[in-house]
Amino acid sequence: MTPAGFAGATAGPSIIRGGDRSEQVADVQARLRALGFRIDDVHGYFGPGTEQMVRLFQQQRNINSDGIVGRDTWSELVEAGWRLGDRVLYLRIPLLRGDDVLALQARLNALGFDAGREDGIFGRDSDRAVRAFQREYGIAEDGIFGGRSNAALSGLRADRPSTAAPLREELERTERKGLDGTVVVIDPGHGGDDKGEVNPLGASEADLCWELANRLAAQLASSGARVRFTRTETEAPGVTERATRANTLGAEIFVSLHLNSHDVEVAEGASTYYFPRSKGGELLADKVQERLVEMGLRNCRSHARAYRILRETRMPAVVIEPLFISNPADAKMLEDADFRSVLADAITNAIRDYYEVEE
Repeated sequence: MTPAGFAGATAGPSIIRGGDRSEQVADVQARLRALGFRIDDVHGYFGPGTEQMVRLFQQQRNINSDGIVGRDTWSELVEAGWRLGDRVLYLRIPLLRGDDVLALQARLNALGFDAGREDGIFGRDSDRAVRAFQREYGIAEDGIFGGRSNAALSGLRADRPSTAAPLREELERTERKGLDGTVVVIDPGHGGDDKGEVNPLGASEADLCWELANRLAAQLASSGARVRFTRTETEAPGVTERATRANTLGAEIFVSLHLNSHDVEVAEGASTYYFPRSKGGELLADKVQERLVEMGLRNCRSHARAYRILRETRMPAVVIEPLFISNPADAKMLEDADFRSVLADAITNAIRDYYEVEE
């Protein structure tokens, strides 16, 4: 079954953008219209109206708002089309994803069954919560959320406004009392054959992030943290593999290092990103941003983003873009070993700040 009767929900289109004419464009338009977006362009033509609605959809889903339908936007379109009851939900590989899963997690959490972070991914927390719900209401405890379970859930009043996930993050933060023994996983962006962007001096984003990651690792280790990486210098694992490695390593903090880029070379500033429903991630991003601004970097603020690396990691996680690789002045700063050490020190202090906040 596919959401709203659409075909090819799992296949995904090639990248499509303004000016394209195809049945894939028509499929995107149909999905957007089903979600309530008004598109005036002719059938199958990716005109200004379609691009505007794609951008609006991307903004609502907290992903990059570039008006282009690539892998991430397509996945979000498919997931947004699922409604609770459209399909049977259960723990499988690959994990089921969609707004129906998100709705189920929210309902179970509101009823006091701990489904974990509300991320729209049916993982082990969701499975345990479904089984607990079934056990409580006399339904066969098989972890399969189908018609009978949905009927039972639909008839219940849910009046608890929160989830146990933020509380769990807060308890883990306050119990840790500092960096000593904390498992920090560092994710140097790109790697291997994927060089990322290249700065005006010829240095690649992959190499710069790797070098910064090593300095950060040294700083954290000297503070007592147990540091692990998601990749080696020559590897370029996919996003899901990076998240899986972090989860398997038992990371308590996840830091993904990247560099921003823009067509306008004078663009500058530091930004951090966190998953929208992770209070721990938000706090960590704010602390990193504060430290970067203290260095004199322009404040481009911290932002909630549903990037896959933030969504699929199970601990407080941040993506950090301290500088623009496309900016010649920033390129010169990154060439300075002392500056890179100061930058690593700022991130280390931010993680220390995260654990020292008193509520």
